[in-house]
Amino acid sequence: MQISSRFTIAVHVLICIEIFKNDYKITSDFLASSVNVNPVVIRRLLQQLKKAGIIHVQRGSGGTDIEKPLHEITLLDIYHAVECVENGELFHFHENPSRQCPVGKNIHAVLDPRLEAIQKAMEKEMKAISIQDIINDTKKLTLEVNCNI
Repeated sequence: MQISSRFTIAVHVLICIEIFKNDYKITSDFLASSVNVNPVVIRRLLQQLKKAGIIHVQRGSGGTDIEKPLHEITLLDIYHAVECVENGELFHFHENPSRQCPVGKNIHAVLDPRLEAIQKAMEKEMKAISIQDIINDTKKLTLEVNCNI
């Protein structure tokens, strides 16, 4: 199981929007050049982030900006905006375990509570980290790199 790259790309995009907002016009082409993906991938993500109320996309002349205060946008918000998790469940259970097998008929009772606890722990951690936290760390690293050149 793996969370798709949509999540990390969305975080990357939001950091770029904030870091470069005063220096560049933030377009899908500009963002795609930083992420190193096709602009179509970025446009799809921008639409998902827009639908979630995280960003504003200006058509025509282009440009993207962040709608909400950075400290109010959590990694969980971004995850919910861009990941397609069926029924909010991170883990997808195989459809029809055998009712004739002692393992198959009990697998849900054994695993479901544990998987739910794992998902809740992940969501709790994601909710505790804001995009502002990530941007602050990015700025620190950028300053360290510039000072070492």
